[in-house]
Amino acid sequence: MTMRIAYLLFAAMLFAWFPAQAVEPLAVITATSNPQDTLSFDSLKLIYQRKSQMDAEGNRWIPLNLPISDPLRRGFSLALFSLLPEEQDDYWNVQYFNGISPPKVMASEEAILRFVASTTGAIGYVRKQKVDDRVKVLRLITPPATK
Repeated sequence: MTMRIAYLLFAAMLFAWFPAQAVEPLAVITATSNPQDTLSFDSLKLIYQRKSQMDAEGNRWIPLNLPISDPLRRGFSLALFSLLPEEQDDYWNVQYFNGISPPKVMASEEAILRFVASTTGAIGYVRKQKVDDRVKVLRLITPPATK
């Protein structure tokens, strides 16, 4: 019985030191005026790699990211590319040399919401609960749990 109590106390300490992070779904958003209602995972990946430049209507995609240290950006990058943002430096160095800039970085989810709502072709991501009537959701992504 004493061993069982010791085990339970040890397990409780582990959970206290290393709490499980709740993974919040991310909503990939665009302007409500965009005629597109969905977006495949592969298409999203191509847009964020800047390999797909135009939507079906001929509007230039403007992909948006949060700052590199933002946990949402890290989760988005892991979900989409299985890489952390800083692990993509080599890719973007080559692209930049070829005249292709990485996605524009916005300071916050609210900045992404405002930019997407007012800019044709803009696409970004925010936590699902941040979505409001200024934008529409093209896809939900559940990022992997990270430390």
